Amino acid sequence: MKAVELDTDERSLIEAAQRDPRYFAELYENNFDRVYAFVVSRIFDRSEAEDLTAEVFHQALANITQFEWRGAPFVTWLLRIAANGIADRWQRRSRHPEISDSELSEAGAEDGTERRVILAQLMEELPPDQRLVLVRRFIGQRSIREIAAELGRSEGAVKQLQFRALQTLRARMGEKK
Repeated sequence: MKAVELDTDERSLIEAAQRDPRYFAELYENNFDRVYAFVVSRIFDRSEAEDLTAEVFHQALANITQFEWRGAPFVTWLLRIAANGIADRWQRRSRHPEISDSELSEAGAEDGTERRVILAQLMEELPPDQRLVLVRRFIGQRSIREIAAELGRSEGAVKQLQFRALQTLRARMGEKK
């Protein structure tokens, strides 16, 4: 019974925020910790994670009138915005020149930064459909079924794209060691 009450409370709060943005503050307070935890676990840089979290809530506030209640918690929408923001940052970074192996060995080798940079570069080399599946699956934490529906493909096709992408990344990461 409490879950129904929470859904009703959240839904009425969303509707109030759609009419008057001042009510968005409570949605922010209720969801900040979860969104920040999601972002910081994927960005690994506190300052950048804080910036992206702020962007998520700014974008959510700007688009609150477009939010449609579908029974899923509001935080799901926020996490999708965050996942898209993370993917956008990866794309922007991939447009910069590649970092040389000597630079990587000097800085970041001990804390895993080197591996994350290499992985981000290798992700950008994947075909767009494979990259999209990995971003949706592992950053957006979406199910195979959700991704298949979004892409208009069968679940088997999405599983195959995921498998090929992971296989390619494993092979290329092995080459970079």
